[in-house]
Amino acid sequence: MAENSTQERTEEATPKRKADARKKGQVPRSKELDTLSSLLAGGVGMLFFGKQIVNDVNRVLRDSLSFGHDAAFSDSILNIQMFDAAIDFLVLLAPLFVLLACAAVLSPISLGGWVFSVSKLAPKAERINPLKGFGRIFSSKSLVELVKAIGKFVLVASVTVYVISQTLDDIYLLPLMSVSEALGSAGVLFIWCFLGFSSVLILVALLDVPFQIWDFKRQIKMSKQEIKDESKETDGRPEVKGMIRERQQEISRQRMMAEVPTADVVITNPTHFAVALRYDQSGSGAPKVIAKGRDLVAAKIKEVAVAHGVVLFEAPPLARALFGSTEINQEIPGNLFLAVAQVLAYIFQLKQAKSQYSMVPKVPKNLPIPDEYSSHDLARGIS
Repeated sequence: MAENSTQERTEEATPKRKADARKKGQVPRSKELDTLSSLLAGGVGMLFFGKQIVNDVNRVLRDSLSFGHDAAFSDSILNIQMFDAAIDFLVLLAPLFVLLACAAVLSPISLGGWVFSVSKLAPKAERINPLKGFGRIFSSKSLVELVKAIGKFVLVASVTVYVISQTLDDIYLLPLMSVSEALGSAGVLFIWCFLGFSSVLILVALLDVPFQIWDFKRQIKMSKQEIKDESKETDGRPEVKGMIRERQQEISRQRMMAEVPTADVVITNPTHFAVALRYDQSGSGAPKVIAKGRDLVAAKIKEVAVAHGVVLFEAPPLARALFGSTEINQEIPGNLFLAVAQVLAYIFQLKQAKSQYSMVPKVPKNLPIPDEYSSHDLARGIS
């Protein structure tokens, strides 16, 4: 029982499950909506184009069935005349055909979107399996379809009786009219009756569309174990995690390197560590670490700094302390303020001396680094 309960599909489908189902052509579809759209499109088309179509059809029939003595005894002339009549019929009915085609395409797209799947065309043994066939016949979905069919029959029959009862007087007058008037009136009656019958399906479609959406979501639901397995197959695989981590680190390095040209100074080890600092003199905050790295990354930081005229300051203890204590985009700790302040003061004086061609300031030495940033403590922080 415990095993069966864990396998129950009680969880909503994941985005990957939905994407896989879509690739297989599994999307919500409503046959009732498709039928309703086609019928209403046909009815609306006949309402707008019906009278013109009937008149043009009468004209084409009159012209095609009227032929002279030569045409009556000539197969070629008769064939040409019939072919021309068929072309005329196609041209006359083209607007109606286009309207029906648009309805047939747009209706399923409006519910489940555009999907083309070759897997739907592939033969499957279960489709010819008698046991599977009996299972589909007596399934809950078949029961729902049976109820819908009975409901549609009752509704259509009721509306048919009502429409005919309301149009009996007009129907009785048809024999009293001329042929052209009778055809026109019969066409109008037919169109309105057709729209009435089609409108019955609106109720069926309003019930069927939500049911199909609910049934589709139910079919692609997942068990908790399936979600766990999917997670292991994607994000859980070591190679995928490694690729994601590597890509994240690459993006992070690119952003960090883009910040190096804006640094005030790069403090180096000089070979193993490099930490780029930026200080906003107009602000109230402390200097901030905008880039840091070791070994190859440190070499790249120094290369970018030199290329953009950022001063490199060699201070191994301070470089190690900053690298181990401060993350990127964080302000330096308070116990390193004094040491960093001496470095920045030297950097600003150096820039001023170069711009004014004055005496170069002395390089600060014996920077005050707290004992807590000793080699032992540092090794634990940056190993």
